[in-house]
Amino acid sequence: MYKHSKLFSIISYFFWVGWVIALLLREKDDTLVRRHLNQALVLNIVEVLAGYITRRGGIIGTVGDVLDLACLVLVIMGIVRAAKLSEEPLPIIGGVELIK
Repeated sequence: MYKHSKLFSIISYFFWVGWVIALLLREKDDTLVRRHLNQALVLNIVEVLAGYITRRGGIIGTVGDVLDLACLVLVIMGIVRAAKLSEEPLPIIGGVELIK
């Protein structure tokens, strides 16, 4: 565990700006921050897609709204787990590994 692991793990969930800050300032071999960066990246990508789907309107727009709400719930869960210094993966997206 590194000195700022908790801070960077939590910051990674704050939109793209927080994610980039955490990515650039973290210790490169910190597995806790890497786990939360992965999860936050997946959530950010899904949120962008959900926003695009929502703008389409109609029933498809409703699907985007549901995805956006699901992302919000997962972000809150991720922040709570980061604050507890937990490496437990989030449901549904926790197994996706984009950052090695």
